[in-house]
Amino acid sequence: MQIIIIKRLDNGVSYLVPTKEALSFATIGQIAEKDVPHNLPYWIVDNSILPKDDTFRDAWEIGDSFGEPDGFGGESNQFDAELLKSYRERKK
Repeated sequence: MQIIIIKRLDNGVSYLVPTKEALSFATIGQIAEKDVPHNLPYWIVDNSILPKDDTFRDAWEIGDSFGEPDGFGGESNQFDAELLKSYRERKK
């Protein structure tokens, strides 16, 4: 399963796990652009890279092995109107 890793302004690391419902109509990139705070870098990775022990979550770092970010958070925290319209029509 893919997740979104975010480098915060304080250089800490957060991650997002997209829901199955969101993935049913949007790509993980579209979800990242919507949900990652504006201009923060994000990487789309396999969840197997997460440390198994959450005890030291504050010590997580994004290393050079991550490479360049896959993108940056968008200006809006909403999905594109056409994407939502398509989703709503499929749910009818």
